[in-house]
Order: sequence, then structure tokens, then C-alpha cells
Amino acid sequence: MSVSAPPSPIGAQNVRNAQDAAATLARAARAAGAMAMEWFHAGRRTRARVDYKHGGSPVTEADLAVDAFLAAELRAAFPYAGWLSEETADSAERLSREWVLIVDPIDGTRAFADGDPRWAVSVALVRRGAPFAAALEAPALDQSFTALAGAGAFLNGARLSAADNVSRKVAGPKPLIEKLARRLDLETTPKTPSLAVRMAHVASGVFGAAVASPNAHDWDIAAADLILREAGARLAGLDGRRIVYNRDAIRHGALYAAPAHLHDALIAAARS
Repeated sequence: MSVSAPPSPIGAQNVRNAQDAAATLARAARAAGAMAMEWFHAGRRTRARVDYKHGGSPVTEADLAVDAFLAAELRAAFPYAGWLSEETADSAERLSREWVLIVDPIDGTRAFADGDPRWAVSVALVRRGAPFAAALEAPALDQSFTALAGAGAFLNGARLSAADNVSRKVAGPKPLIEKLARRLDLETTPKTPSLAVRMAHVASGVFGAAVASPNAHDWDIAAADLILREAGARLAGLDGRRIVYNRDAIRHGALYAAPAHLHDALIAAARS
């Protein structure tokens, strides 16, 4: 059954449509996570076939199977939305859509293939360039993140509040975080392989801040962006501006995530 598009946040029917949309994303992400777990072996190499794309990044048969599953489920549920996925050939058709589904079937494929549990299924429904609903399923960590614009972010059903985040850890690529750690009196920690999980862990308080190297794609960050925002945190580049999705160019520069009260200081330190 398809979910009607909520054209405006005003009105009871549109609220119900929005909640239905978020619930549909969450169900699909959970099912996709369970599917991926059939190929995952904690601490051991996956039994899934592993191939390599142009440029050397890996893709497993699990990535492709999950992508096909999500495409079938979500395109049927959201017939009004365009489609952008890491494992599907891109089409300019999405640029003409008010709504677009942005998907990473397995964010952190290298970790998944090596038996590292820090990977996730990332799904976001974006409207006019801004994430509207999101689900981030990390089944090997037993973590289900969800968010809906204006309605909060949740981890395993518990509301998230970045204002409660007291972690002094900053996660990310070592060259990018060492200077930040010195300037802001933070403790460096090795980067989490899944960028989406790394960012979401700022919302949940595992990290006090997180950094992404340049060239993250829309599908890496769209779901985590909404989770952060709805938890009271921010994700932005050096310009400090809110990220716009579903543009012709889907790559981004270095990105910085932190609770709202620390984000300006993080950006200032990175600029200097």
C-alpha cells in the first residue's frame, strides 16, 4: 500500500501521512537490516561475494540484494518520490521531483565484509532538498535510529537529546580531528567505518563530535543529518549552512557534526 505525500505539516491528515511515511521507512530499514544479517558474520569475513567498483570501493551481493529489496518496497510505498541510491545508476529524473528517496543499502561495506558490526542501512525521504523522515538500521549493533521532521529523533524507541551529550570524544579521520581535539580539549577516537553511524552516534551521545572527510555523498549522510537535527545537533560544512540534498552534485566537502551548543566552536576551530 502506498503512502500519501504530506504536502504541508499543517492538518491532522497530513500529520497522519507523515507518521505513516516515517513508520514505512522504519519497517523497510528493519527488514533490509535483517536481510543483510544473513550474510554478516561478526569477527569473520562475509560469505557474500565481494566485487569492486571503479575506484576500488567494494560492493557485495548483500549490498545489491538489499538495494533491490528497498527499491521494490519503497518505490511502491512512495510512488511520488524520485530515487537516489549508491547501488543504483543515477538518473536526472529525480531532480524534477519534490520528494526523493535517498538510500545507502549498506553504509560501511568494508566493515560489513570484514565482520565489523559498525555498518547500517540508511534510508531518508527528502522533500525540496531537506530530509523529512529517516531510518538508520544498525542490526549488528542492535540499534534502530528513526527521525521525523518536527517530531524528534529516537534510538530503539527512546527519544534522543543532544543537549544531554557530555562525551568529549571526537571521531573521524585522524588528520582532520587531531587539530580539533587540541583546540577544543577533546579526546580523539578512531573513526567509525560507517559514516552514517558515526554521525548518528553524536545524536546518541557516544561521541561529542564527528568529522567526515570530503566526498561524502547524499546517501551517506541524509538519514543521519535528520537524526542529528531532530536530536538538537547539527551537521554542516565549513560554511556552517544546512546541507541541501537531491542536487545535480551529490558530493560534499568535509562535514562536522556536534550538539547545537558546540557546533559553532567546532566549525570555528576547523576554519582556523
